[in-house]
Amino acid sequence: MQKGQVSARLSASAPAASRSSDSASSSGPKELPIPDYLQETYWWAYVDPRAVTFFERQWLVNLILWGNFTRLRDLALAVMAPHMDGRSLQIACVYGDFTQRLLAMLPDSGALDVIDVAPVQLRNLRQKLGATPENLTIRQQDSTQLGYADGVMDNTLLFFLLHEQPEATRKQTIAEALRVTKPGGRVVFVDYHLPRPWHPLRYFMRPLLAWLEPFALDMWRHEIVDWIPADLQPARVTKQTFFGGLYQLVVCER
Repeated sequence: MQKGQVSARLSASAPAASRSSDSASSSGPKELPIPDYLQETYWWAYVDPRAVTFFERQWLVNLILWGNFTRLRDLALAVMAPHMDGRSLQIACVYGDFTQRLLAMLPDSGALDVIDVAPVQLRNLRQKLGATPENLTIRQQDSTQLGYADGVMDNTLLFFLLHEQPEATRKQTIAEALRVTKPGGRVVFVDYHLPRPWHPLRYFMRPLLAWLEPFALDMWRHEIVDWIPADLQPARVTKQTFFGGLYQLVVCER
């Protein structure tokens, strides 16, 4: 992601795959291919098993986000908390303890789906969790073509995913996240943002992102709402920025 920033592009997620029915096929669906952009641009961060082993360190995830992982994680979870008794969707796996914390917040009536297009990411999540809780479903899916009916999720989360995707893919991902979220539910985005002019990292991050994250500077040039299709406009949008504007939390209420 949802991928130190000097040497890595964590952003905490990799995208996800397949429009099928609302429930996974018991016949064992065929494994989906990894999108070209992910394979070509982020193989070293999300696809190669050696990369997964390297990046799956809590301290490293926090370092990549300049010490802001815990803060951003907790802010996102706080937004989701009022709807935790329903069904939540995490689009793309996240390095670190994000999913564990999310699961810990679920009441008995709550359920969580986690999707990712990279099988190695799903295997890593299962390994981190140990036994899979009954209220957790882990699926291989593509964020641009989710296998859920319209309006079935109370919460949908994308944690540092959008900046890793080309614009066309990003637009499809946002549309799908909104589509599967029910009226009154929330779609929560955490990602990069244009830092303030005085921010010392602004002048370091621009060339770094241009080099390592070929799609990330789109987040500096556009608002997330610019990519929302006309027929899926949310009822309400709130936005907050953090760490001198380098990160943003956008909440779309359906």
